Amino acid sequence: MSLTGIPFLVLLVVLTALAVAAAFLLWGRLRGPLWLRGAVRLLMILFCQLTAICVVAVWINNSYGLYSSWTDLLGEDNGTATAAMPGPPASLAKFTRGTDGVLDTYFRGAHSKLSGQVLVWTPPQYGKAAYRTSRFPVVMLLHGVPGSPDSWLEGGGIPGVVTKLIDQRKVHPFILVMPVINPGGIDTTCSNTPERKVATWLTQDVPTLVKSQFRVLTDSRAWGLLGISTGGFCAAKLPLQYPDVFRYGAAMDPDPFTGDASALPDPQLRQRNSPLHLARTTRAPIALYLLTTVQDRFSRPANLYALRDVVQYPGTVSVTVLPTGGHNWGTWERMYPAVFPWLSRHLEPPHTLAPPRKTPASAKELTAPETRS
Repeated sequence: MSLTGIPFLVLLVVLTALAVAAAFLLWGRLRGPLWLRGAVRLLMILFCQLTAICVVAVWINNSYGLYSSWTDLLGEDNGTATAAMPGPPASLAKFTRGTDGVLDTYFRGAHSKLSGQVLVWTPPQYGKAAYRTSRFPVVMLLHGVPGSPDSWLEGGGIPGVVTKLIDQRKVHPFILVMPVINPGGIDTTCSNTPERKVATWLTQDVPTLVKSQFRVLTDSRAWGLLGISTGGFCAAKLPLQYPDVFRYGAAMDPDPFTGDASALPDPQLRQRNSPLHLARTTRAPIALYLLTTVQDRFSRPANLYALRDVVQYPGTVSVTVLPTGGHNWGTWERMYPAVFPWLSRHLEPPHTLAPPRKTPASAKELTAPETRS
């Protein structure tokens, strides 16, 4: 049974409930010497505590992606097995349907040669007759590190929050894509390194997968990013670095925009992938929305203002600083009512693509190449 699967977590919850029920029913019915009854009762208490601790530990692991498998947990994985796991190419990747209609797959990118998990959620409108010829915009959700795509479901209340906003007509329908941002458990802050092409994974391989299997708009004006913590750093960086793929990015409590030395030890590589450096050297019609709180020790307001001050026209940056809140899901969910409508206002709404215009026969004749005898 998978360490990170929902069935294992459910099994532990059931065992915890049974352990508590057994202790309650058997506590006064034990027979035998006093020392034996005491020992059995102590074992029952310890078993109840053990199962409860396991439930909390597995829930935390599923939310933050600390261990990806039993071999990873037991120290039998040397760090290469996960990264080398091939997975099918995008064209053959199969999605399985999970909770709330979220689709799950694992595939190998043709460009980056990396493999990883990708979750996709399509809004209710996607399957309705009125939208059967419509293509949809995409919001890619980038988790933190440690973390995993499942963090958005278990900690962030996705997709229920977005469904409610769509029903309230506060946002137009869009597809949510949740890829792993550190394939193989190695963080590069969504950057390409000589060994790992994580930026290529996010900007080429994952979009290729989504475009090949879903009705999505392909123009960069229909693709946006929303990230938390390290994912927030990436949501600000990638539009500056790849504006032809992502035009918009919203970052909640992003990591410092100077870069992370533990993820990119090479100072030159770290600088080239710093949003501050990219903003000074890029002129693109991108839009960024940066949010944090006064109380967040990991994402200071000065970090956001520094990037805002160096982004060049026609790029734009909006900043919101809340007075309270820590580096956690409670704070990020308070930001949802601002970030999702912001993305909706900027992204192209769902629409049917106009068929290609046919060239009149007379125009073809005028443009036909001359032939010489």
